[in-house]
Amino acid sequence: MAGSVLAIRALLVAWGVRVLQTRGFGSDSSESMDTGAGPIREAGGAFGKREKAKEDRYFREKTKEQLSALKKHHEDEIEHHKEGIEHLQNQIEQHKKTMKSLRSHN
Repeated sequence: MAGSVLAIRALLVAWGVRVLQTRGFGSDSSESMDTGAGPIREAGGAFGKREKAKEDRYFREKTKEQLSALKKHHEDEIEHHKEGIEHLQNQIEQHKKTMKSLRSHN
């Protein structure tokens, strides 16, 4: 079960990367990316415009979600490294105290 969840997650991530690559990451203009338009979009008119607007909104939302997740990941990494630095600084202080006590015994 866990393996299938990981496999599905990997497929979704790969799909998201492909979407970002084909849709033009950070680009709001999708007129240049109309290569995969369906029958409704090809017919034009109000339905075609509505469908295009729905697709554009969907991809903007997905991009926003992915960027938000990436930002959270980096914030978590920064916090993890800050905690590691604090731990190492505490160890340095302990070693300095030990050295100071050893010097006083000489």
